[in-house]
Amino acid sequence: MLDLATELSVWAEEGRDFAVATVVAVGGSAPRGPGAALAVDGEGTVIGSVSGGCVEGAVYDMCQQALADGESVLERFGFSDDDAFAVGLTCGGIVDVLVTPVRAGTTARAVFRSALTTAARGEPVAVARIVRGPADQLGAALLVRPSEARWGSPRTESGGGSYEGGLGGHADLDRTAAAEARALLEAGRTGTADLSEDGSHCPGGLTLFVESSTPPPRMIVFGAIDFATALVRVGKFLGYHVTVCDARAVFATRARFPEADDIVVDWPHRYLRRTPTDPRTVLCVLTHDAKFDVPLLETALRLPVAYIGAMGSRRTHTDRDRRLREAGLGEHELARLRSPIGLDLGARTPEETALSIAAEIVALRHGGTGMPLTETQTPIHRAGQTQEPELAA
Repeated sequence: MLDLATELSVWAEEGRDFAVATVVAVGGSAPRGPGAALAVDGEGTVIGSVSGGCVEGAVYDMCQQALADGESVLERFGFSDDDAFAVGLTCGGIVDVLVTPVRAGTTARAVFRSALTTAARGEPVAVARIVRGPADQLGAALLVRPSEARWGSPRTESGGGSYEGGLGGHADLDRTAAAEARALLEAGRTGTADLSEDGSHCPGGLTLFVESSTPPPRMIVFGAIDFATALVRVGKFLGYHVTVCDARAVFATRARFPEADDIVVDWPHRYLRRTPTDPRTVLCVLTHDAKFDVPLLETALRLPVAYIGAMGSRRTHTDRDRRLREAGLGEHELARLRSPIGLDLGARTPEETALSIAAEIVALRHGGTGMPLTETQTPIHRAGQTQEPELAA
């Protein structure tokens, strides 16, 4: 749902009633992951997608029914062996979809409006909804904010606390749910959290679906060279907040990098020491000059970031490795360095090299092999490989 925050926040501000369908669990080769959403307003206008087309018609009907009766519903869609054209996912996956009506005068409306407005501003927020538990609590929502400054954004409080709304049960249930949701939010993750009977004050326990919206992850490109120009464009395409840093003011200019979010003129290692990073940050070192990249990598390899890659020939890498060892870095730290940077695509041009670097970042993030799919036997959509959904009976 929060992936539609820009559009849905406008609907909420306009006072429209709408229903939102959200993917809350997947199994097998599902086309879209948890958090993917489709919304329908009272006039039948539809935005978003939950399956890339496979079950959109049925979900649209569910949204209209939810608008009519005000009831949340959880539905499972899967592959139909008898009729591949029936409602189902012909790719072989299984998707659980939660449909929640957002109507005037309801608690859900206030929670959703606040969450959508916050997400549309680019501030971190999460929405926790019950997907397994008492029937009358299905879809009950809780808005959760981070407990401290994260991702370079200041803490935002509302309503005198760090969460809003309620799950329809004991106050301790809301506090427990908020703590679970906040942990996922501060890790930048969307997923489920199980609350035990004792911990949730709910007979039989319950399961929450926690949808997180966080500021875009950072890509910091060090070295204002031609290859960096192409990498900035690819980084923006992948949804990163891209910063270019170089100590040479004549090269680090807006004219050369019009698509970059930030351009910084500073020594790379000095800038990296003072700028915020987190476990989603990717660092691309394109300087391939020892006076720049050795002190930079000495700092970078000690940070808990997602990816560190450095450009250069194998000879350059060997010399760089020696210098880093002399600087005191150990085997564990050096093993984090992707150098020479990128996958073996036979890249020559800046654009091809940027594609090679981006492919390595994506493969590392999702556990991909980088091999042609025709030569592998693993599921194509790895996110659906974790477990069979157990939400919808």
